Amino acid sequence: MNNPYPEVISLVERLHRQFMEVVKLELEGSGVHDINNVQAMMLFNIGDVEMTVGELKLRGCYLGSNVSYSVKKMVENKYLVHERSAHDRRSIRVRLTERGMKLRDSLRWTLFVRQSEPLVKV
Repeated sequence: MNNPYPEVISLVERLHRQFMEVVKLELEGSGVHDINNVQAMMLFNIGDVEMTVGELKLRGCYLGSNVSYSVKKMVENKYLVHERSAHDRRSIRVRLTERGMKLRDSLRWTLFVRQSEPLVKV
């Protein structure tokens, strides 16, 4: 009896790596060099809401130190705004800036919408 589970896991991992390569190529093609593909996908995970760094870690299954570094770089490059929570001073809340929203929307268009449109409009 064959167990398809390992093969499915392998295919999902491969698909994820290839998708991240496509995001990287889209960023390079757009002339965006101050953010990497993982950080760009974090913009999608944040979306239009404000969330804590801890929530971002859980939502995207990122490692803690990687999220902290990425958030720091995205704040420096003006893709995110961060501030301490008024209720829990240990907690940092993040949200997209106008620049972050524009990049997210641009990537959404090139990665998801454009490919789903018909090649020839009738």
